[in-house]
Amino acid sequence: MSREHRVLVTGIGIVSPLGLDVKTTWDGIVNGRSGVDFITSFDTEGFDTHFAAEVRGFDPENYLERKDARRMDRFAQFAAVAAQQACKQAGLEPGSVDPYRVGVIIGSGIGGISTLSAQHEILLERGPKRVSPFLIPMMLGDMASAQVSMVTGSMGANYCTVSSCSSGADALGQGWAMIRRGQEDIVLAGGSEAPLVPVAVAGFNALRALSRFNEDPSKASRPFDVQRDGFVMGEGSAVLVLESEESAKRRGVTPLAEIRGYAATSDAHHITEPLATGESAAKAMTKALKEAGVDTSEVDYINAHGTSTPLNDRHETMAIKVALGEDAYRVPISSSKSMTGHLLGSGGALEACICIMAMKHSLIPPTINLSEPDPDCDLDYTPNIAVSKELNITMSNSFGFGGHNSVLVFGKPDLAR
Repeated sequence: MSREHRVLVTGIGIVSPLGLDVKTTWDGIVNGRSGVDFITSFDTEGFDTHFAAEVRGFDPENYLERKDARRMDRFAQFAAVAAQQACKQAGLEPGSVDPYRVGVIIGSGIGGISTLSAQHEILLERGPKRVSPFLIPMMLGDMASAQVSMVTGSMGANYCTVSSCSSGADALGQGWAMIRRGQEDIVLAGGSEAPLVPVAVAGFNALRALSRFNEDPSKASRPFDVQRDGFVMGEGSAVLVLESEESAKRRGVTPLAEIRGYAATSDAHHITEPLATGESAAKAMTKALKEAGVDTSEVDYINAHGTSTPLNDRHETMAIKVALGEDAYRVPISSSKSMTGHLLGSGGALEACICIMAMKHSLIPPTINLSEPDPDCDLDYTPNIAVSKELNITMSNSFGFGGHNSVLVFGKPDLAR
């Protein structure tokens, strides 16, 4: 068997509720700014929840050709723009490398639901002959990945991972595995989601999964707080350029981080509720750390899944304790969803970027709105204010409806192996 290749991150791109690029998003994270506010994209009268973490001020025609932008669902627009940012940082231009050695994997839990919702209304109001011929190619879940491929000229493997809220993390994990075994030199991997349409908000409300803290939306996402009452829906995209060490050296690009390990497990338990013991999520953490060759004593920071739902935060706390033992009480943890909301299938990719930026800037992001910790959530969740600390190894948890548990481990690129 041929040797396994080290997998480096050489570029990142972000479109988020905190900003339309990496710098603005990270500034929001550092300063504990909430990206949650009242929904502006539709009239929320009659809904139980009136707020979300919207991407504001985004005009796709500022980044994409007008004709192309109009033939993309919003989730694909986000991904195309984030991928352009990531490629620019990585110095990756069309024609600069063998395009058949560049793959694309963009995860999405819901795909083009905005297009589907709008066209369904047209069908009901105006009849079947008025439905757009672009309905199908705009709503398909793989279209973010396809559009990224076209925008960047990437001609290697190209597909979408769909594993609910683990989709973005699994896209990174699969990209990591492809490069590791030599199938690709570079993979543009991440997630994208644009679910803020009436039917989706109504559906999550029907599940009683969303926060209903309409009095002050900026305080609605409160992971690990005793008053938490559900997650806050968000939208956006994050795309990372993953690259073999050999390719990065050939191109003379400076890496931002290394993906050290990835693992995924399934609860095999319930369509929405996590396994109460946390055993399966803990196993994903343990396996990812083993794959990374990292001891629990070496973990410097965990970006928790931390959704702000009563069950997730409690069970994730248990899982971290099972996986890390006594080190669970030592390791700083935070949930960036307290600021960005929950980007569903894109969340894991955005949080991977946050882990990388945290290492780069030696800073632990805060968990905002954490004023009264739940007694069952008794670990160090970095309440309200960012903390300076040298970080060499970081870990990101992503857990999804259906029992998906996906964990990524990152290290500084120059860390001794």
